[in-house]
Amino acid sequence: MNTTDYVVVATAKNDHILAYATTTKGIAGELQQRHDTWPVATAALGRVVSVASMLYATLKDERHQITLQVQGGGPLGNVLVVATGEGYIRGYVTEPHVDLPLNKKGKLPVGEAVGKNGSLYVIKDLGLREPYRGSVPLVSGEIGDDFTYYFTASEQMPSAVAVGVLVAPDLSVLASGGVMVQLLPGASEAEITEAEAALQQLPQVSSLLHEGIAPEQILERLFPGDVKILERRPVEFRCTCNKPRLAGVLISLGKEELDNMIEEDGEAELVCHFCSEKYYFNKDELVELREQASH
Repeated sequence: MNTTDYVVVATAKNDHILAYATTTKGIAGELQQRHDTWPVATAALGRVVSVASMLYATLKDERHQITLQVQGGGPLGNVLVVATGEGYIRGYVTEPHVDLPLNKKGKLPVGEAVGKNGSLYVIKDLGLREPYRGSVPLVSGEIGDDFTYYFTASEQMPSAVAVGVLVAPDLSVLASGGVMVQLLPGASEAEITEAEAALQQLPQVSSLLHEGIAPEQILERLFPGDVKILERRPVEFRCTCNKPRLAGVLISLGKEELDNMIEEDGEAELVCHFCSEKYYFNKDELVELREQASH
């Protein structure tokens, strides 16, 4: 379990800009190992993890959670990440074994792997009667651009998002993280333009993190001498699955489906999408679950 990942929240430009920076190498590395993702899948998943880490810092209660879903129609399929108010992050990509050649810039072709014939979805469960659901069409599939567009178009909060993942030749994660800047009320369009320009001139976030530059220092590079750190929150990989929860999934299948399992296999093995943990149920357990099924 990693304990080195965290997100920093700060203000800049005389409190006109809210800024976030995060390092998520541990979470991205854990997911790479659990799902055996190949480089472009590792990069796509890690980028969404970094956005989730920064959005986690907006949650006010441990029971709240945010789900991010990217469906672009590309070979990776669905990229889904969940962040809870406790700072726990989990996620997966439908097709972890996608192999594409590097793009013209020599970079992993995340946009091509994700695709852009689809949408980005943000679901916030804030303890209200209904979760908040927002979505926008994808603009590039590169993740950072797509969330930049989402915040501006769906939440009317002009923003700039940069996320990146550095993958080693042995498939391990060398660095993963991101930066997000958002205009606060009273800020001018010129200030977000300046912030966007500074972000574009900044070296890749993953490269800076790999060099040992901390998230706080990255924000200082963006806004020299004009950063006030508000808080620093740890984040880590943790899944919420357990055997009773998976038993509930089996019960929901109904008596007929469970009868088929008992007769044909005499056992069942369920695998959690988010962490790849396997849960085994023997015949006696299936019979007991069948008795609890309602139909």
